[in-house]
Amino acid sequence: MDAEVDVAVVGGGVVGCAVASALARANRSVLLLEGGPRLGDGVTSRNSGVIHSGLYYPPQSLKARACVRGNALLYEWAAARGVPHARPGKLVIARDAADVPDLEALEANARASEAPGVELVPAAFVRAREPDVPAAAALWCPRTGIVDAVELTRSLAADATEHGALVLTQARVRAIARRGPAYELDTARGPVRAERVVNAAGLHADEVAALAGVNRYQVHPWRGDYFRFTPSTPYRHLVYPVRRRGAPGLGVHLTLDLAGRCRLGPDVEHVARKDDYSPREDKLPAFLAAARALFGEVRADQLAYDGCGIRPKLRAPSDPDEKDFVLSEDLPGFVNLVGIESPGLTAALALAERVAALLA
Repeated sequence: MDAEVDVAVVGGGVVGCAVASALARANRSVLLLEGGPRLGDGVTSRNSGVIHSGLYYPPQSLKARACVRGNALLYEWAAARGVPHARPGKLVIARDAADVPDLEALEANARASEAPGVELVPAAFVRAREPDVPAAAALWCPRTGIVDAVELTRSLAADATEHGALVLTQARVRAIARRGPAYELDTARGPVRAERVVNAAGLHADEVAALAGVNRYQVHPWRGDYFRFTPSTPYRHLVYPVRRRGAPGLGVHLTLDLAGRCRLGPDVEHVARKDDYSPREDKLPAFLAAARALFGEVRADQLAYDGCGIRPKLRAPSDPDEKDFVLSEDLPGFVNLVGIESPGLTAALALAERVAALLA
């Protein structure tokens, strides 16, 4: 096809679809270009599906602000559009007294970030809700929930099309050139001319930016694997360990799906390739140790390998700390969204809101 639009959005994950929806609602002509065969088939469909509260990110960072705002927007959207979701809440556990100072620091960070409803609770609070979780204290996060990320993505794409956007799959962008006031994109589905471009290409956002001559980004793939967990008695809440300072992940934790099934993960491992989803059943001993650290006695036959995802981090293995999201108009009318890892699912609608304001 040969298309001419106000805005081309590159990437059909949850963030790209949220951006397309927001711009279409603002009466822009929008073309969404997804390189793969399905929407939400990359980072979006390979994570825990958690709606985060905003505990972990530096106050006033884009991650913190977009997570807190996105939490409210996502619940509103899911309720209005019938997207499957639930709000079981989350417990962040201090197993013993040595963990409590880190828990208190996390609670102070959550307060500074205005994460809603987070409170430090005693062991009795944990026992009343999860009797099988040993804890000296915990953070209770009542606004943490779960959502069907793929259905959320589809609902955003549907909304975009309802407001006039065109959505194309199998439309990988191969080249981008500036021609006068507009950008010309060579795609696998034909040429596109757009006044504005939004790059929401996830793991490949650095490569799309480079096609336009913006070479300052490098996305580092950090893999996370999961194991299905069949506990002796059901859990009703998400259960996380206290995050270790400087760690590139939150620690192996327990999440629930919308049917109430338990899942452990993800772990975190820097990998060379952005597309290596090969199974890693060999991680069973490490996951068994992590499960026992959280819950005490767990048997190996209660765990079964359950896939993996790859995070598009800006943090290199040598970096001591996490990097913030990037939302930047690096060229006139060319907006890059780079490093949109967790809490990107939660933050998607808030990031889309910011992009729409930037391009207004």
